[in-house]
Amino acid sequence: MKELELKYGCNPNQKPSRIFMDDGRELPIQVLSGKPGYINFLDAFNGWQLVKELKEATGLPAAASFKHVSPAGAAVGLPLDETLAKIYWVDDMGELSPLACAYARARGADRMSSFGDFISLSDICDADTAKIIKREVSDGVIAPGFEPEALEILKSKKNGNYCVIQIDPGYVPAPIEKKQVFGITFEQGRNQLEINRDLLKNVVTANKEIPDAAKIDLIISLITLKYTQSNSVCYAKGGQAIGIGAGQQSRVHCTRLAGNKADNWFLRQAPQVLNLQFVDNIRRADRDNAIDVYIGDEYMDVLADGRWEAIFKVKPPVFTPEEKRAWLDKMEDVALGSDAFFPFGDNIDRAYKSGVKYIAEPGGSVRDDNVIEACNKYGMAMAFTGIRLFHH
Repeated sequence: MKELELKYGCNPNQKPSRIFMDDGRELPIQVLSGKPGYINFLDAFNGWQLVKELKEATGLPAAASFKHVSPAGAAVGLPLDETLAKIYWVDDMGELSPLACAYARARGADRMSSFGDFISLSDICDADTAKIIKREVSDGVIAPGFEPEALEILKSKKNGNYCVIQIDPGYVPAPIEKKQVFGITFEQGRNQLEINRDLLKNVVTANKEIPDAAKIDLIISLITLKYTQSNSVCYAKGGQAIGIGAGQQSRVHCTRLAGNKADNWFLRQAPQVLNLQFVDNIRRADRDNAIDVYIGDEYMDVLADGRWEAIFKVKPPVFTPEEKRAWLDKMEDVALGSDAFFPFGDNIDRAYKSGVKYIAEPGGSVRDDNVIEACNKYGMAMAFTGIRLFHH
């Protein structure tokens, strides 16, 4: 198949729409279920590149949760502890495969953003992973293959309309890529830069120590940024992205946005949240929304009389700003990647509030000295990678 006609493009009025190979080759994909759309394929192909590179860089199965052509989460298949299994809502599923752990992490880091995601998997989808996917609101999944049981589970989702795409793992795109804007063709070499530990050798701070676990997290953050709409910043910890700030015009706004998401990820692990008692049969999305509001500034939206009764069995106490700050002060050893240099030390000040200890950024700002000084003030280790990772 050299061409696949789509229902429409980004919006219903944008017709005709198709994906095709203009070099005469066959498309490297098979649609096994459903009818993926234009944006689905954008998410699928960006996500596939991300997880493929994560697997190559770490040797671990990888998964990504994409929304609107940027990842909401990305992770490798490290085991889940009891707390993570609970906040990712998989604690009832027993021991999970590494690939399933990767997707649970990718989906669970920012459940609000991942609602209705498109999933990318580095390995053949197994039944454990398919069972997690089946219970979530999602548009589709791309993987290099599917175990028979997994495929049957996925085909039953959305009354048989769930999008399942199999991609040829050996597919290599042409070295030159093109896109059109306003009828004008843009052409550039593909970003084939390999992200690995060599990029972390130039540590420019007084603290030179970056342990192996932090190096994996920095690699995860950088590969994630490579496929995130710029400007972008990514916080990572424990083998997964925990906060991604995408598409902001100001870098410090990226750092704040991603930092707030990382904070929410950690706040969800606080006893005040873990002990919330939800009413029976509450929908997963309603539960996630309630948690997001409860840990935010508008908590009375779910705690007001006449409102909390529809969500909780027992009215929870207010999670006060002082209690939240005390809990967040326990977050440590977080890694932070930036797709371009930090122009001011205020980014470092904000990163410190979310437990950042390790940073990877290109360097090259006229204010590098100011940024290094800010890192030294907090005892952080920062590597200058020398490479920019803009993605548009």
